Amino acid sequence: MIPHILIVEDEDALATLLDYNLVREGFRVERVADGEEGLMRVEEETPDLLVLDWMLPKVSGVEVCRRLRQRPETRRTPILMLTARGEEADKVRGLDTGADDYLVKPFAMNELVARIRALLRRSRPELVEERLEYADIVLDRASHRVSRGGADIHLGPTEYRLLDFLMQRPGRVFSRERLLDAVWGANTYVEARTVDVHVGRLRKALRQPGAPDLIRTVRSAGYALDERV
Repeated sequence: MIPHILIVEDEDALATLLDYNLVREGFRVERVADGEEGLMRVEEETPDLLVLDWMLPKVSGVEVCRRLRQRPETRRTPILMLTARGEEADKVRGLDTGADDYLVKPFAMNELVARIRALLRRSRPELVEERLEYADIVLDRASHRVSRGGADIHLGPTEYRLLDFLMQRPGRVFSRERLLDAVWGANTYVEARTVDVHVGRLRKALRQPGAPDLIRTVRSAGYALDERV
């Protein structure tokens, strides 16, 4: 599955920047603006990782972290804490509360992404494999490149995320609704037929003379990446 990251950050400009860059890196991203909403969202769906601001309205980031560590289902969920506090005592307090890592604002986006990948690699290594292969298709996450039979395939961002998701579970049929949640995000309101459009673009991009169409369409059910088409 595509790693699901929940951003709990009340600074809208920063949250937007985080959202944009993490989606571009291939993550599924949700964002909320206060600690109370963050706790509610985690109860609805446990993310693979939280990016959590220290200073939040309603419930502080430190308190959010403390409560999540008390719950069995989120005790081991990676938490990366963001804060403008740079003092050593604050860093120790954040880590003692249960945060796995700590990043002081302002920070470089590539450092944030690297730390997120490092945390996921320890907690869910299957989510951050650098290279996916199926049949004659290779998806290299490190270089953001796709090839088929050794030939480069040029994909748009949505088609890339769609292929990444399908390659993680080859042979499994996913409904349009499931693909919408995984690739576009649960809080994105687009029509289910949008999936058909992007699957069509992906199928066209992967098409090569003499090579089989690896995307299987299952009527009334959805789509799968399957060489037994």
